[in-house]
Amino acid sequence: MNRWTELSIEFANQRNYLDELFKVYPTIPEGIRDIDKAIWKRIETAYEKRDDIELISNLLRLKLFPIKDSYVAYLKRDPSAIKRNPLTISRLCGRLYEMGLDKIFDRCTEPKETNRQIGPMFRNWFTSGAIGLKVMHFSQFSSSDENGILNGGDAELMSFAKTHLNYNHPKGLDFICRINKKYVIGEAKFLTDFGGHQNAQFNDAMRVVTQKGVNAIIIAVLDGVLYIKGKSKMHKDLLHYSQNYNIMSALVLREYIYQV
Repeated sequence: MNRWTELSIEFANQRNYLDELFKVYPTIPEGIRDIDKAIWKRIETAYEKRDDIELISNLLRLKLFPIKDSYVAYLKRDPSAIKRNPLTISRLCGRLYEMGLDKIFDRCTEPKETNRQIGPMFRNWFTSGAIGLKVMHFSQFSSSDENGILNGGDAELMSFAKTHLNYNHPKGLDFICRINKKYVIGEAKFLTDFGGHQNAQFNDAMRVVTQKGVNAIIIAVLDGVLYIKGKSKMHKDLLHYSQNYNIMSALVLREYIYQV
């Protein structure tokens, strides 16, 4: 097993892993979503009048539709389909009337899922000074060979990686840094549970770390349940990939970078 993976597993199982990880991923739930008052007034009116088309049309204008249904995305992308599919609209409205206005409001104002807030957190932490390297914007980082971290958006990181590091994978990167004239790049993920979407996230990271011909050291900075010892597929895959690739927790990343 890779030494840094081993250190990460030890940290997760023997120390205050979650307490320390909160510094990297401060997953504070957001408040309820705001709803345009004028739109909500039209929703209330349509609901009271049992005006199916007006009710659906206005609910689709909100960021969060109150029920999960496979046909909603289609209606959002093609509102003209509302009038052409009366049975689908009637079916959806039947569920809405059964829910009641109060429940509809609660669903439409639910906070964003924590997982959807996680994305920028690692980069915010990485560029906050926590690593100890100088943080540089694109032009400064590109024209220098100083030790440092590239602070930029997805497009800037991808542009630098393609132009300077021969990175041609379509998946973007979460970080690029330079130390001792070597580049360290990779993807960071917080895997909050086993199965489904989270396994897909792990696989995404493995596709990045296994790229060939890149003029940089590629690492996967992964945190979460994958370090729990056991028979889960994710933990088994971690042990398999860590034999040949650098996979580690954000909590040992600073030590890793300074020994490159």
